[in-house]
Amino acid sequence: MVFRAGHRELEGANAIITGSSRNIGKAIALTLADAGANVLINGRTSRDEAEAVAEEARALQVNAHVHMADVSDSAQVNTMVEAAVAAFGGIDILVSNTAMRGETSVEDTTDAYWREILGSSIDAAFFCNRAAIPHIKKSSRGAIVNIGGATANAGIPDRSHVAAAKGAIHGMTTAIAMELAPFNITVNCVSPGYIDTGSGHVPPHIQKRPSPLGRPGRVEEVAATVRHLVGPGGRFTTGTTIHVNGGWYMSSG
Repeated sequence: MVFRAGHRELEGANAIITGSSRNIGKAIALTLADAGANVLINGRTSRDEAEAVAEEARALQVNAHVHMADVSDSAQVNTMVEAAVAAFGGIDILVSNTAMRGETSVEDTTDAYWREILGSSIDAAFFCNRAAIPHIKKSSRGAIVNIGGATANAGIPDRSHVAAAKGAIHGMTTAIAMELAPFNITVNCVSPGYIDTGSGHVPPHIQKRPSPLGRPGRVEEVAATVRHLVGPGGRFTTGTTIHVNGGWYMSSG
């Protein structure tokens, strides 16, 4: 059987997508809704943005729920997951998407900024995985996708903090994948390169060395990869990192 996007292949599934009020997270939420999944939209600062995404998802004939939370706070994550269970009756899919980025030299990285960057990324991913897994174990089609980043795989000046956070996500993903394989739960990492989110900001390392394809990625291209991994066509892929970066970082391993 060939699984194709646009055929409601996730009909009836329940998904949490963190950081989904804008940019990549929004695209993922709407792409999963297009596949038929009910979606929990998470934001931290703008409820209006989150509600607007939920309305777009409902127009795709799915149930959409908004829950505002700072996912670097484990207590707020626990409350968010329970809200998803209350709204949908269970959880089949988790997409952990949040992260902060910036350019700061090692010498200028303060303790507080280091913790903030790691908190928004690896801490948040761990807290979300930990809270959602007991519920995903009850699913017959459980899937987790953690969003990493190309910074983890390439030496980029002034991004040691981001590299540490994203590298940790890649490593954590493999360990959790092994742990959850007996439960038929797939766990993967999607690692975007430079994605055009409309901000106009092009990081210095991309200015110096654009992707071989000669353009930035689109949020929809990251979302399509996530859709495949959490869908029926991705059930034999687990514990891996999928790079969506236009060839900016390549690996034969």
